[in-house]
Amino acid sequence: MDEKSKVRNSESKPDLSASEADALFEGADSAEPGTTESAGHAGLPAEPTLEAIKRIESERDDLKDKYLRLVAEFDNFKKRTARERLELADRAQAAFAIRLLDVLDDLDRFVAEDRSIHSPDVVHQALVLIDRKLRKELESAGLERIEPRGVPFDPALHEAVTVAPTPEPALEHTVRSTFQAGYRFKGSLIRPARVEVYAQRGQV
Repeated sequence: MDEKSKVRNSESKPDLSASEADALFEGADSAEPGTTESAGHAGLPAEPTLEAIKRIESERDDLKDKYLRLVAEFDNFKKRTARERLELADRAQAAFAIRLLDVLDDLDRFVAEDRSIHSPDVVHQALVLIDRKLRKELESAGLERIEPRGVPFDPALHEAVTVAPTPEPALEHTVRSTFQAGYRFKGSLIRPARVEVYAQRGQV
């Protein structure tokens, strides 16, 4: 068949009416997925099957259960850690108290003694020995006494209670005397030393 005949045949075919065109598109829409009639819808996602939905729900439930277990385990870990930390602090305090028992025993014996049979010098020597033993135990535990007399005034360690006139320029802002000793515990200041400082009035 020549080209002219093809053109005449194509021109001789009647056009589709509006109702025929609608019927044609409705048939294409109602075709089942996977058939040749639905080739135009191949790019759209298919609806999940019932088995797939059940599988996804099961995986979701498993993940939720694992999450709840991890939350419970972490909460138990925090509680156990806090309890162990408290027990460790209690044991440390008990160990420190045990080290002071000898000093308490000495104080008990001193109080129970009849001081009328001892001279003041003997009583004083006994107190000095008890004081020395107590300070030794406290120092071994980390307590450090701050006695700043004669050293430059340091506001980070000292608290100026009053000032005294400076007898010479070299002593300006030097601690003249200590009213109350300061203390550090393992390097941390727990009480500043209360001191008198050489300085002009209002310059400390």
